[in-house]
Amino acid sequence: MAGGKETPRQKMIGMMYLVLTALLALQVSNAVLEKFIFINRSLERMAFNYEEKNNMTVANVEAKVKERNSLPEEVAILNLAKEVKERSDEVVNNLRELKKKMADITGGWDEETGELIGAKDYDKVSTMMLQQGRAKELEKMLNDYAKFLTEKTGDEFEPLAKDAKDIKEFAKDPNQKDKRFAELYFENTPTAAGMATVSYLETEVLEYERKALKILADSVGAADVAFTDIFPLIRPESRIVAAGGKYTAEMFIAASSSALNPKFYMNGKQLPEETLDLGNGVLIKKGRVEFTATPGNYDRATQMARKSYEATIELNGKEYKQTVEYFVAKPTIMIASAALSALWKNCGNTLNVQVPSLGNSYNPQITATNATTIPGSTKGEITIIPKTRGKVVMTVKSSGTLIGTKTFTVKDIPKPTYNIKIPSSAGNIVDGVKAKSFRQVTIEAVAEPSFAQDVPKDARYRVREIEVKLIRNGDPRKRQVFKKSKINLSSFAAEARKGDLYVFTIKQTIRVNFQNKSERVPVKNEIYKVLVSNN
Repeated sequence: MAGGKETPRQKMIGMMYLVLTALLALQVSNAVLEKFIFINRSLERMAFNYEEKNNMTVANVEAKVKERNSLPEEVAILNLAKEVKERSDEVVNNLRELKKKMADITGGWDEETGELIGAKDYDKVSTMMLQQGRAKELEKMLNDYAKFLTEKTGDEFEPLAKDAKDIKEFAKDPNQKDKRFAELYFENTPTAAGMATVSYLETEVLEYERKALKILADSVGAADVAFTDIFPLIRPESRIVAAGGKYTAEMFIAASSSALNPKFYMNGKQLPEETLDLGNGVLIKKGRVEFTATPGNYDRATQMARKSYEATIELNGKEYKQTVEYFVAKPTIMIASAALSALWKNCGNTLNVQVPSLGNSYNPQITATNATTIPGSTKGEITIIPKTRGKVVMTVKSSGTLIGTKTFTVKDIPKPTYNIKIPSSAGNIVDGVKAKSFRQVTIEAVAEPSFAQDVPKDARYRVREIEVKLIRNGDPRKRQVFKKSKINLSSFAAEARKGDLYVFTIKQTIRVNFQNKSERVPVKNEIYKVLVSNN
């Protein structure tokens, strides 16, 4: 059909034709042939009804043209409608003659019983349609008719005579998909089935005629109707009002009709059509204007950009236009983070980037220069890992529309400080330690406070290698390297004397980042001395 969804009439005819083709696959009994004859008669009655309605449509077009004083452009459309009707009648008459021929070559109708004499004849109809080429003539006539309607109306009408591969119900059927139109419709077909098939095609021709006449009728206002629904329409400035604020709305009369078929456009582009339920069975058609607002020349005082679009409603060939003005507010980017102006190099700086003015329509895409970005689990959450010193420029878009940018400086990671923990019973680092009691010490790496506060998951340090020397009168008495931060000095305590000096040198420290990966921390001149003050 000529595009669009199938009408209930089309669905019913399609189902009847599926029944018809299914019956063809069965061993045909007299009872089955009666079903073909029943389907044929049903389709003929349907065709007759639509033929009468199509005749009435042409009459309505002619009456409307006269009512409008026979405007030249509308007279031309009337003539087109008459031309469509004439061509349709020609095709329908040929189809009816074809059915009569099928009946005649198989014995005609019994004068007493009215039954089709050759209803079960398999040979004559198939021979006439396939071997004698009548099916090819039929295919050409039907498809030429569809092309004629496309040319006259400007709308697209698909071919009426299709091969199996072009019909959804048969396209994947291994027994049917390779059949051409003639074979699909008339191969091995008894007379009753052949006539029902032609009647089906007749209804399709009349449906095409109906669509073509409607297109022409709409263009001259033949489909004009009076408004059947009149109702109050309330347009509030806002549905949400704060306590103490004023609720403001406009109230006016609106009218519509279910018979109207308006088309809606924004800046010349047709909009999707929807139905608005006003209650009490009143439905009106509406177009939805929906688009992503783009930035503009923002006013310095109001931070708003003035914009507009052209709204058009087309009804029965007439256009009703209005220029609609609106304002785009400059969005403000809000960032929740411990560090709002600077980021730490090679660290996972987690930011929560929000644009409150966009509300639920906020659909962020966040990128950054000179850095790697990792989206978070919630809308607007992003982790930025700067790779170099300098600056990082973060760009925020929503659904592809630029919202704004934010520039950050990048800071190097500060070196940790070291904390030496000595059991109180052994002394302390200031007053010295007891030679025999100083058997254990722990050396911890501590992150710089601001760094630890901004990126705590990147400020985790571990001391991995410490060199310990025991010095007496300037000469090393004992030396040992430990691979952990908590050191057992029992072997040193056995040799230590008052006046000796412990020298602790930090050889290796690592930092564990937010991804739980380790990296070495530069260690230079991290030497700590502890005096043995007594035995």
